[in-house]
Amino acid sequence: MNLVFLGAPGSGKGTQAMRLAHRLSIPHLSTGDLLRAAVRDNTPLGRDAQKYMAAGELVPDQVIIGLIGEKQAAGELARGFILDGFPRTVPQAEALDALVGDGAGIDRAILLQVDRDEIVRRLSNRLYCEACQVIYGMATNPPRRAGVCDRCGGRLRPRADDAPDVIGHRLDVYRQQSQPVEEYYRTRSLLLMIAGVGTPDQIFSRVAAGLNVSVDA
Repeated sequence: MNLVFLGAPGSGKGTQAMRLAHRLSIPHLSTGDLLRAAVRDNTPLGRDAQKYMAAGELVPDQVIIGLIGEKQAAGELARGFILDGFPRTVPQAEALDALVGDGAGIDRAILLQVDRDEIVRRLSNRLYCEACQVIYGMATNPPRRAGVCDRCGGRLRPRADDAPDVIGHRLDVYRQQSQPVEEYYRTRSLLLMIAGVGTPDQIFSRVAAGLNVSVDA
């Protein structure tokens, strides 16, 4: 099963994508994680990406697609995959289609729907682990120990782009970019809209039901 998770920053797509990937035993591909791994491993695409990252510039689409292509060429995506937060634009969606089979390879694009006020509340009250990048929503899934990651024991801190004066701009940019992507998948009858409110368990149950996947492993 090849899946794409869409949703505004703070919609919970990372949490749900990781959980679903574990349930289906398929890779969860976060573009940020792919970039960091490529830079760490000093691959040719990683060196290319590092030049843009060091200059504070956006990494071009072709580099991201290239990273996914490397995973595919290595056979790591043969059993399926879940992409988290990519594609963000129609050109990215088209490039992804070309990579995985001219549109036939994406089974579902899952859109987590959360209203703006709730997104702002979530982004203003979340922390992430510096070591393993797990995100904690302080209202919905706080860590067992304050300031310490449950998974790896790393230090938790706010993300710089979750500052109140940045959140509104991020949401405006997302809406401008994402609406055409949502329509792209809707016209192909691939868009699955899920209410992204409630506990993580409740949301996952909706996602699983929409995909006709059992909740229990």
